[in-house]
Amino acid sequence: MARTKASEIERYSSSDKIEKILQGSKQEFLAHGYAGASMDRVALAAGVSKATIYSHFQDKEGLFKGLIEQLARKRFELIFGAQPLEGEPNIVLPQLLAKALTQMLEDKEFQAFQRVLIGESARFPELAQILFRYIAKPGSEIISQYLASHSELNIPDPDAMVWVLMGSIVHLVIAQEIMHGKDILPMESDRLINSLTYLINQCGK
Repeated sequence: MARTKASEIERYSSSDKIEKILQGSKQEFLAHGYAGASMDRVALAAGVSKATIYSHFQDKEGLFKGLIEQLARKRFELIFGAQPLEGEPNIVLPQLLAKALTQMLEDKEFQAFQRVLIGESARFPELAQILFRYIAKPGSEIISQYLASHSELNIPDPDAMVWVLMGSIVHLVIAQEIMHGKDILPMESDRLINSLTYLINQCGK
């Protein structure tokens, strides 16, 4: 029993340290980018030693990957939840697209990390790929399977339709928020969602 309790305390302590390290690294990467981030400053912000960081994440690249993976998983859970997509397409799809777009537009911190990823993607493509691995790929598969399961929609290529739907809302976020083009290229979220819904409905006719 004593060993079990000690093991539980050790696991909790390790998990708590990892969370502190990830939180401590967040503002450092946002403020200085990947290349300019300092592990000394991360350690200071997290209240741990650099040795502790390296014992959990090996190096700066491992730490950044761990942070982006955590953010991506949380983003995926917020948009898709734990339950499968079920219900009528004319209700489910507009709600899902609106939820995804709202989440992306409102989360300024996640937008900031996307800017960092875009800026570092040429030198460190594997870092940017984390976002696609934990959000875009599983999300696309869920939506594609849902579209394919509803034959009444008459969509010949569900995978390509996912690119149309998700690509449209991602482009809106990049153009308006990440690249600061809202005043130059304005578009209301409701108009975009309504147009995408119209497109899906036209396929089913």
